[in-house]
Amino acid sequence: MSFTSYMDLALAEAQAAAARGEVPVGAVLIGPGGQVVARAGNRTRELNDPTAHAEILALRAACAAAGSERLPGHDLYVTLEPCPMCAAALSNARIARLYYGAADPKSGGIAQGPRIFSHPQCHHVPEVYDGIGAAPAERLLKDFFAARRG
Repeated sequence: MSFTSYMDLALAEAQAAAARGEVPVGAVLIGPGGQVVARAGNRTRELNDPTAHAEILALRAACAAAGSERLPGHDLYVTLEPCPMCAAALSNARIARLYYGAADPKSGGIAQGPRIFSHPQCHHVPEVYDGIGAAPAERLLKDFFAARRG
């Protein structure tokens, strides 16, 4: 079985988020059969909702479509290391695999900071693959914040 990355779709969602003035993070949820189930970019400002991260929006859409709060066998591709809130939601949704691009030393919750999946209270730990499409994700984030400062 060959590996197919869907990070290009997540990057497209991140670019769309940046165009809306949102922090450029994109996420794509892939079903067990390899189909795109949901895709989203950050919408915290647009929706005035601090939980409207790309991962959360994709999870909400996929769970609504599945009619379940759990998504076993699903994979999530996200351009930035999930924050602690998103990491906990991914665990609760029973995501099988998490692929993320850029590391987030400031707000990450997987390899940085609280490392949500390493806590005994974390009842499900997905397989985690980092650095997938990291360079373009990092460039998009750096360009976005540089434009805000300059």
